[in-house]
Amino acid sequence: MDYLSLIRKPIEGDLNRFIELFNQNLVHDYGLLSDVLAHIRQQAGKRLRPILMLLMAKNYGEISDATQYSAVGLELIHTASLIHDDVVDESNERRGQASVNSIFNNKVAVLVGDYIVSTGLLNVSFTNNQRIIKYIAELGRTLAAGEILQLSNINNQEIREDVYFDVIKQKTAALFEACVAIGAASANASNEEIEEVKKFGQNLGIMFQIRDDIFDYFTSKEIGKPTGNDMAEGKLTLPVIYALNNTDFDSMNTLAKKVKAGTINQDEIAVLVEFTKQSGGIEYAEKKMAEYHQLCLDFIEEKVKDKAVKEALTAYVDYVIQRNY
Repeated sequence: MDYLSLIRKPIEGDLNRFIELFNQNLVHDYGLLSDVLAHIRQQAGKRLRPILMLLMAKNYGEISDATQYSAVGLELIHTASLIHDDVVDESNERRGQASVNSIFNNKVAVLVGDYIVSTGLLNVSFTNNQRIIKYIAELGRTLAAGEILQLSNINNQEIREDVYFDVIKQKTAALFEACVAIGAASANASNEEIEEVKKFGQNLGIMFQIRDDIFDYFTSKEIGKPTGNDMAEGKLTLPVIYALNNTDFDSMNTLAKKVKAGTINQDEIAVLVEFTKQSGGIEYAEKKMAEYHQLCLDFIEEKVKDKAVKEALTAYVDYVIQRNY
């Protein structure tokens, strides 16, 4: 099934306008900034978050200028956060291409990220909507707090599933929650409707992150990044957390501590990955992902009335759980 075509179908023209506006904001007349922004424009992803905002606006009313400016602003802020994340994580690749920090340097990456954040906020100001501006400001605080929580968790010797979910609720899930809330707010949804849709966004974001984390336990040919990359960065995700907490292998707990300490090598990561697979970690994560998938489908069935939007959102949540990269 061509999920992406089905997802875009009700908003094709609006999405094209979004892309045009977004790219216009990543242009500068001269110099180093122009070169960096040109590189960033080439790293465009599947536009899943702005698509979600547009679909939510259409569900609660119509896609307006406020919707478009919100979508552009939020996607710019998200883009900046990825640039900054690559500096923090010392990553050399983003979406299959060289990261900004690897081509230029960390100083340039941080400053360009700051420039893009400001550009995003400028677009949000064009909405003249206090509720949307408040959501964006709260999102920035939440994302930063989530990053700090993740960093502090690396030094925490406890390996707990609830902490894992706390982190992703403040990172990936918070971004999806903001997308749906702002999309609905741009179409003048009620406060009650926005609270309902925020829970849908959180469930969708958690499901999205679990799927991303599962990718890390399989070969780079299948998923396009090194197996065990999260562990190499000091992160223990849901599959291995389950495996460690539901088996009794001191040697594996020793390896997990080496992950947190940043002293694990690639051979040891391979052992921990295989242990996770053999101990049911992948199956457990898939089970949790399916639970969130069903919650998303329940919301769509109950709260989305327009047939085309319902089909698109159903395809959206199915795509999140079925995608292989």
